[in-house]
Amino acid sequence: MSGHSQYEPKTGFERWLDTRLPIVRFGADLLDFPTPKNLNYWWTFGGILSVCLLVQIVTGVVLAMHYVPHVDHAFNSVERIMRDVNYGWLIRYIHANGASMFFIAVYIHMFRGLYYGSYKAPREVLWILGCVIYLLMMATAFMGYVLPWGQMSFHGAVVITNLFGALPVVGHAITTWLWGGFAVDDPTLNRFFSLHYLLPFMIAGVVGLHIWALHVPGNNNPIGVNVKSKADTVPFHPYYTVKDGFAVSVFLLMFATFVFYFPDVLGHADNYTPANPLVTPAHIVPEWYFLPFYAILRAVPDKLTGVMLMFGAIAMLFLLPWLDTSKVRSMRYRPTARLYYFIFFLACIVLGFCGAHPPDDHVIPGVSGFQLLDSDVNSFVWLSRIAALYYFGYFLVIIPVLGLTETPLPAPESISAPVLSHPAKAPAGAAASPEKRG
Repeated sequence: MSGHSQYEPKTGFERWLDTRLPIVRFGADLLDFPTPKNLNYWWTFGGILSVCLLVQIVTGVVLAMHYVPHVDHAFNSVERIMRDVNYGWLIRYIHANGASMFFIAVYIHMFRGLYYGSYKAPREVLWILGCVIYLLMMATAFMGYVLPWGQMSFHGAVVITNLFGALPVVGHAITTWLWGGFAVDDPTLNRFFSLHYLLPFMIAGVVGLHIWALHVPGNNNPIGVNVKSKADTVPFHPYYTVKDGFAVSVFLLMFATFVFYFPDVLGHADNYTPANPLVTPAHIVPEWYFLPFYAILRAVPDKLTGVMLMFGAIAMLFLLPWLDTSKVRSMRYRPTARLYYFIFFLACIVLGFCGAHPPDDHVIPGVSGFQLLDSDVNSFVWLSRIAALYYFGYFLVIIPVLGLTETPLPAPESISAPVLSHPAKAPAGAAASPEKRG
């Protein structure tokens, strides 16, 4: 797919550099890379994520210059950044809201990959590297959330680090290592600050591998068929650089709206109170992007089972390329799979909704919307269990069985083939059997 490089050095310096460090050739090849010509705006989130990562690294480095990783000074150092450092308030708000923007973009990117089958052969390594990036993002975000050393930061760190203690044999050792002692204290904060600074650069390294893995088989596309000829592609520049640039601009407008008009809306009010080990918040809740996994954790009464299910929910993503038995990539031509996919999406939203509410709240349908009432039935916990059951059932049962039983609609032979409004009405010769579609 990558083909032979078309780059030709034009000056003596370029020829000298090209024989020693072909970095100009590498950049030229990226811009000239043949890309499927039918990519829609869902494919722009890869570029958006690159911008988010750059923003987080730059603002994080500046914040690290002024932050003091000590339990007696961390909270006040953040306040000093907001008040005394030139444009410190802006840098801090960009960094704090940037984490949420990063996760919004990555969730859209992942759900797009699920819908269009971007994890299927020959893109398994590409998908796994993406899952590694997601896992590193979660670790980085959790450690960053602890650094302000507010009430939610401290008690969230206590809850999450204690989860590792439920693991047999190694759990206690891992928890002690994370704490740096026998409780969440100053050594813990120093460890989290060091790792929070390091992990974004590790993410950048894996992103490089991710881009490399992308350029071996090439991009997937909305109809999920392989590129058949040069007529199916266009150069990445200027076609997709312009398209990605427009999408990034729109995304940055939304980002700026949060930074300038709603900078604290995605945070928790308790985190604006200094950490106090003797006062526990009424409801310890993680950031919104962890809520579905938090709901899975609370869905079962046994601590070890909850921890295993929470980590298992992430492990399902790594196994997906081998769980899906269908030979058709895109769900455009799998109507039954598309229905189950949208139910899966709804289940993830329900898990996030349940994770945001205390487990002792109870919800029943009311005349207008929903009303929280005390009752003998813990509705949020049961709703979490139903959604979690579907989450795991989707990966372990629905996807494997559908791949063997579903009859997909006919798809076009190639990207350039004419496609009518209804796939079943495609002209003779424009449809391929499921066995011929990869």
